[in-house]
Amino acid sequence: MIKIYNTLSRQKEVFNPIEAGKVRMYVCGPTVYNYIHIGNARSVIAFDTIRRYLIYRGYEVNYVSNFTDVDDKIIRVANETNQSALEVANQFIEAFKTDTCALNILPATKNPRVIEFIPQIIDFIQVLIDKEFAYVAGGDVYFRAKKSSDYAKLAGKSIEMLEIGAGGRVGEEITLKEDPIDFALWKAAKAGEPSWQSPWGDGRPGWHIECSVMSTSLLGETIDIHGGGQDLEFPHHTNEIAQSEAKTGKKFVNYWMHNGFVTVGETNEKMSKSLGNFVTAHELIAQIDPQIIRFLMSTTQYRKPIQFSESGLSEAKSNLDKIKNTLEMIDFKLSSTSLSNTDEQAENLSKLAQFKESFITAMDDDFNAANGLTVIYELVKWVNIYLEATPDTDVLKQVRSLLIELLDIFGISFTTELIDHEIEQLITERNQARQNKNFNRADEIRDFLKAQGIELLDTKDGTRFKRGTQ
Repeated sequence: MIKIYNTLSRQKEVFNPIEAGKVRMYVCGPTVYNYIHIGNARSVIAFDTIRRYLIYRGYEVNYVSNFTDVDDKIIRVANETNQSALEVANQFIEAFKTDTCALNILPATKNPRVIEFIPQIIDFIQVLIDKEFAYVAGGDVYFRAKKSSDYAKLAGKSIEMLEIGAGGRVGEEITLKEDPIDFALWKAAKAGEPSWQSPWGDGRPGWHIECSVMSTSLLGETIDIHGGGQDLEFPHHTNEIAQSEAKTGKKFVNYWMHNGFVTVGETNEKMSKSLGNFVTAHELIAQIDPQIIRFLMSTTQYRKPIQFSESGLSEAKSNLDKIKNTLEMIDFKLSSTSLSNTDEQAENLSKLAQFKESFITAMDDDFNAANGLTVIYELVKWVNIYLEATPDTDVLKQVRSLLIELLDIFGISFTTELIDHEIEQLITERNQARQNKNFNRADEIRDFLKAQGIELLDTKDGTRFKRGTQ
């Protein structure tokens, strides 16, 4: 029984999808004016892991994540680089796909773009105007926030708090609004900016309207899960709820999920482009195995912050290596013959079932990846002890299958390649087997290494090895 912490209710709730066995899931995607930074990547990885676990538990997941390709930031970069806004957006959409592929992110069911939904956005806004939830002012269109029931409840804010925060605002937009807390659905065209025709004049969509339109168009008026970073609780997701429920008269989202920030430095400052303290995923992937990056982002429960540091990456690499080494030793043992003991086999298979049950219990509790990985570490520890004895072939096959199965939920897969000290250990074992005249075992080790692309060279100075690529 999966439980999800719902940001709206501030408590864990049993997950009951709208359709049995199916999940309608929308996750806010990037504004494509630059490479995503590690903080953005954390959100992508967190919700990919959640999606993978839902699939593992038997759900069919319709996963939609958008590209914001109409935005002030994109226009600014376009002007700075003498490109069109469309060229900038296309460039960084492709970069996003390349980087997320390296991080082993499952492709979304659909990646809608704002420019593909302009007619639907205009129709959506017109309904809000007709229902008097929105009004036209100077070619802009604004939403009347105070007409929304429990506006800003998602972020734990009150109308009074918002009014205090808006009290000192100045500028042309404020003079057009009926109320300072109202927000833009449509922005009147400015010279040199992309625009589209509408009943209120040429212009372009506001930021918040796009996700409401794309979500309801592709997933229905009520969806199961809506996700994104904690910084989207207000105003973005708050405004999505207000405008969506004003239009449809129905509950917009059943479960709101928000991932924690990535922090940096001794003060644990939030990583962001605006603060200039970010590292792009694109840069890091060029320097570090992307599986290490992904694993680091998986070691903490999705709602909690993660500190990005060299030591964190080093620890993630060390833990991955331990798991990988165990899988390699399992493969090695499976390459040799072993005797089965029926009684012990049943006991060990039962132990594996307990590990799997413990993992599911951990992940069912709001996708607690940290506790789920603890189970994997305990499984690896048990396996390493088991490997020291004479393991059962069928048990080892199931151990291997379970490890691969659980690691896949975190987007981790290995192309097993023995590291040097492991090869030296096997050479030592082979030499000992030859001294003991156990030539079958010596041949097994030689054949196993050969299958890994490693050739043994017996010389007068001892046994050396050579990889196939050397």
